[in-house]
Amino acid sequence: MFTRIASALLVAGLLATSAPAAHAQTTAAKKAAATKAAAAKTAAAKKAAATKAAAAKAAAAKTAAANAAAAKAAAATPVAPKPAPVPLTESLASAGIKDALNKGIVKAVQFASEPDGFNMNDDIHIPFPEDAILMKTTLSKFPGMNTLISTFETQLNRAAEAAAPKAKDIFLNALANISITDAISLVTSGSTDAATQFLRKNTEAQLITAFRPDISAAIDQVGAGKAYAKMTSQYNRIPLMTPVQTDLTAYTTQKAVDGLFILLANEESKIRKNPAARTTDILKQVFGR
Repeated sequence: MFTRIASALLVAGLLATSAPAAHAQTTAAKKAAATKAAAAKTAAAKKAAATKAAAAKAAAAKTAAANAAAAKAAAATPVAPKPAPVPLTESLASAGIKDALNKGIVKAVQFASEPDGFNMNDDIHIPFPEDAILMKTTLSKFPGMNTLISTFETQLNRAAEAAAPKAKDIFLNALANISITDAISLVTSGSTDAATQFLRKNTEAQLITAFRPDISAAIDQVGAGKAYAKMTSQYNRIPLMTPVQTDLTAYTTQKAVDGLFILLANEESKIRKNPAARTTDILKQVFGR
């Protein structure tokens, strides 16, 4: 009986001793497996990175080789010599300057003749007469006069727009008077509006003479004459005020002519400066050098 009890106690003691040891062995095995898996994962990542770097290096080498081959081929290809510009003869200069002015005239007159061609263009808008500004300022204080003043200014621009088409034939006829010597000088000038100024010198007086009757008729037609008469009549009755005596037709005519030359100068400048504006072979040959 004693022997059995002793044997049971011995077995229990051995079991108690072996349990922690087995547990420790299991934990160590798990850690070793985890470490091995992590090492394998790291090795796989390094291998993938190395493969990617090798591929990138190969692609770069391929691109460099292609670029080198293209450069070599380009160097081996003979470059065609740039054609020499056509000599600027007197006849070419004359044709070029006349073509430039012709195109500028057509565009300028067309633009000025459109509704609001003068009225909505800050460059050529005809303002209230300068010598009547005091009248404008004074009358603007009277009830209802601001509307009349604003309408009157618009009517002046409408008169210029109505008369603008008259300028086209006068301008175009003046082109025939450009001599060969003048043409060479105008083409080679460093001024962007040399041809416009030449044309102005030779046509302004004629334009004013031709414009004046049309402007006068247009002023009456659009109602500017009546509006101006109403304003001056009221203003001139104010005590101590110097009566306004502006020649409305002369004022509007000069402003209309000025506006046309401004538009023409803009078109000439485009042709001289902007290759895209040289829409004919003549313009490209004369102004593209």
